[in-house]
Amino acid sequence: MKKRLLFSCLLLLASNFCLAQATELRNIQASLPNIRDSLRYVDALNRMAMLLYEKNVDSTFYYTKKAREIADRHHYAKGKADAMNNLGVFFDIKGNFQLALRYYNEGYTVYKKLADSSNCIQAMMNIAMVYQEMGKDDKAIQRFSQTFEQAKKLQRDSIRSLVIYNYLLSYPTHFDRSTTLNYIKVAKNIATKYNDKRSLLAIDQLIADDLISHGKRSEGLALLNQTITAAIDKKLYYVSMDMLLDIAQQLEATSPDQTVAYYKQAMAIADQNEYQYYSELLARKLFDFYDTRGDQATAAIYSKKLINIHDIEAKRNSESGIDYIDYALKDEQVKSLENRYAYQVALSILAGVAFLLAIATVVSVRRHLRRTRQQNSQMKEALSALEQSQADNTRMMRVVAHDLRNPIGGMYSIATLMLDEPDRSEEDRVMLDLMKTSGQHSLELVDNLLQLQFSSEELKKEPVDIAEMLQYCVSLLHSKAEAKKQQLSLETVPATLSASREKLWRVISNLIANAIKFSPNDAKIKVKMIKNELGIRILVKDEGIGIPAEMGEKIFDLFTEAKRPGTAGEQPFGMGLAISKQIVEAHNGKIWFENNEASGTTFFVELPTKLAEAKA
Repeated sequence: MKKRLLFSCLLLLASNFCLAQATELRNIQASLPNIRDSLRYVDALNRMAMLLYEKNVDSTFYYTKKAREIADRHHYAKGKADAMNNLGVFFDIKGNFQLALRYYNEGYTVYKKLADSSNCIQAMMNIAMVYQEMGKDDKAIQRFSQTFEQAKKLQRDSIRSLVIYNYLLSYPTHFDRSTTLNYIKVAKNIATKYNDKRSLLAIDQLIADDLISHGKRSEGLALLNQTITAAIDKKLYYVSMDMLLDIAQQLEATSPDQTVAYYKQAMAIADQNEYQYYSELLARKLFDFYDTRGDQATAAIYSKKLINIHDIEAKRNSESGIDYIDYALKDEQVKSLENRYAYQVALSILAGVAFLLAIATVVSVRRHLRRTRQQNSQMKEALSALEQSQADNTRMMRVVAHDLRNPIGGMYSIATLMLDEPDRSEEDRVMLDLMKTSGQHSLELVDNLLQLQFSSEELKKEPVDIAEMLQYCVSLLHSKAEAKKQQLSLETVPATLSASREKLWRVISNLIANAIKFSPNDAKIKVKMIKNELGIRILVKDEGIGIPAEMGEKIFDLFTEAKRPGTAGEQPFGMGLAISKQIVEAHNGKIWFENNEASGTTFFVELPTKLAEAKA
């Protein structure tokens, strides 16, 4: 966790973030209406995005998106590269490391074309830290080594201090102690040369950690405490957060009361400055501490604080109205279409034209209905025409979706084969992996489109052993649950139903997959079938993130905006529950959900008695 928090702190260093950040932000906001030069306007938006991320990361996304759109229109490469870097920051903070790598890499590529060595080094350093967060230490060390060597060649060597600091704090055991101390000395000399007080404090933290780990614990703790006091005195609150966590963890085994005192001091700073991420982390640490001690009353205080923090975050995400994963997915799709698949572009244009024609048809029919509202015969005629139009549009959607399957499948297969080639560069592998992931998600979307809009008359019914079908669903998804260390259990009773085996299987598989997607690691997921006077009821209960009340009426809508990424960053498409509802209702059943009292959600599928027949 320390490494993850460290990343945010270092971004501030990389962007020359200073004590006057609030004043600078206000000045930029005030000057925006008066900026007439588009390139200067892009630079101002990108700077605002970086200044705002520690307060409200959604604002970072908003201004970055706007800056990128203007930079694209004016072919402003530097502005686009800065926007890509900001997107990398945003997705890294959101925990989506693959997308963070993608945007950092795109920014690095543009910086390299511009021969912007300083920003190239910073981008490569960010990539290294993301690899570290992903646990890919070999790749992280490789990138750190590259930045380490390149930083030596810069005329202005201020960034070299930052690279040394990052490398040593991320991998303190990579060098022997004498080499480590030498590099610390080099970094300190550079920071002193440029009077970089923030870096000097950070380097003192490195020195303190080295003393603690090499037998001079008292001296190291004293220096670390002195460094914290200096950071707070200089109002470098964001830097002080990592230092407070550092000293708290150093004292955890020997002085738990002091550890808690430092956690509380850090929480007070986080709350005062609205550092939402740190507030959540510290509330969780204090809850764990008091819960372990059996002090349930105090633990409850921090448990309530965690809930409030999550509620604030949920409200903020809901009010933002932005689907960040959907934005990135569309970004990937557009780029792939523009660069490699002209045929898919033509199909997309065709689908867009068809959609516009459908809208025009609906508008025309609605106008006609208003003009002839009192003429019943003409109204029936217009409604019949509208139904026919909707049926034609549905058939067209299926045709387009079916035709998309082959080119997308080809994209996915080609990317897979190219990834298997041993001589591919790392940059190629990152882009090919993204292409493969995009192809896989697109195929899932096409499959969902092919399942849309069918009637009960189209169902091919047969006797289905529901217990056997549920066991099959659970078996297929067991490996996915194991990947997140989740426990998937099943309870059944003997029952047979005259139904479409394939359609019901899709419903249950979708509900279980959603439970896995939106539940944290080590969660318990329960699938249960019961019989009552109404028929057969199947429930899927999880311990996930739950469904906010404002989203409750939207989750079964087709193409709903009520969709969120899973707990491991899984991408949603928002059609699974709408398709499931269509299937259940075609069987004369119903589907609904209820939020659990503790955590998570339970989905229910109920099929009527007249369709059910108990096994002998």
